[in-house]
Amino acid sequence: MASNGNVLIIDDDLSRAEALQGIVSSFGFSSAIITDVFNSHFSLGTGSEVDVILCQLNLQGVSWEEARRTLREMDVQVPAIMLSDTAEAELMMTALRLGASDFFVLPIEDADALDKALNRCVRQRRLRRELEESRASLEVANLELRGTVKTLEQDQQAGRQVQLRMLPVSPLVLGSYVFSHTVIPSLYLSGDFTDYFTVGDHHVTFFMADVSGHGSSSAFTTVLLKNLFARKRSDYMRRNDDTVMSPIAMLKLANKELLDLGVGKFATMVVGLLDMKANTLSYSVAGHLPQPVLVCPEGTRYLRGEGSAVGIMEEALFEQHLIDLPDSFMMALFSDGILEILPPENLIEKERYFLEVFEQTADSPGELVVQLGLENVETAPDDIAALFISKRD
Repeated sequence: MASNGNVLIIDDDLSRAEALQGIVSSFGFSSAIITDVFNSHFSLGTGSEVDVILCQLNLQGVSWEEARRTLREMDVQVPAIMLSDTAEAELMMTALRLGASDFFVLPIEDADALDKALNRCVRQRRLRRELEESRASLEVANLELRGTVKTLEQDQQAGRQVQLRMLPVSPLVLGSYVFSHTVIPSLYLSGDFTDYFTVGDHHVTFFMADVSGHGSSSAFTTVLLKNLFARKRSDYMRRNDDTVMSPIAMLKLANKELLDLGVGKFATMVVGLLDMKANTLSYSVAGHLPQPVLVCPEGTRYLRGEGSAVGIMEEALFEQHLIDLPDSFMMALFSDGILEILPPENLIEKERYFLEVFEQTADSPGELVVQLGLENVETAPDDIAALFISKRD
């Protein structure tokens, strides 16, 4: 039969201790007796097997004032019930000052009360053990977690370096046209990405993508998009496949690849084709906000366009627009992370404010970045990516 708990009886009167042991045993507790407190060794700390102490206050040669100071310095985890032959107020106060859980007068007249007191102390002791075991397990888990987080941070930092190397040269100067970009991730890795590259003798294909979510999975999706555009550029050069020259065709391919990937990721995008010879722009917008902004001597405006984000539905619809560009202009594409750091509260006011910033500071991408406060952003609430295309006479 399992014991209800382990009880240590401390009493220098053996007959009195044995009488108490009989009562304790009748309750189903295992017990041991110590009659010489000065020459006995027993543990009262966390690892002790003792669940509760029954200690006689009238021990010969024991100064409880000195014992109290000693006990304060010890890691005592075992609850104690103090006993005395007399119900003196001073003895009761001594028991309380020693931190006793209960006090009984011998001989025990209310055995049921002692049984309840013992069981209460045993429960307290077991809860302390469980708490200590939980604390130890938590420390081990925290140590393992810190190691995992460190490894994850190292992986994320390595991934960040890979993602940075995927970005195009900035600035890229092609005659009177200049392409540049900036990417500010909310984490190490970004779900926002931009790219631009020449196609043939006088065309440049570019895109801005804002992948849903954050972190590794979103960053991996930008790798897929980068690879898609690189493949189609290669197909143009090797197979005369002109898909990369069509913004709407590229959006349809991106839509199919994200759906085939099957990871629940979608992306808003802007895809454009710049004809440097004719100075025209073909572009398509796939659910992207804010829409591209065109700044020129005649004024500042959004380049409007409608279409659903890629990776949501198979029969996605996109529009393609063709515009003549001014002889001198700056065009900027931002991911929606820029909206998070603009002062106004609602979207309409943010878009109006965004356009006003362009109107007030449209001399160069660098000045625009300063005006928007991007050079001071260390940790963004959302990924921010920006692509600038400018032309000067």
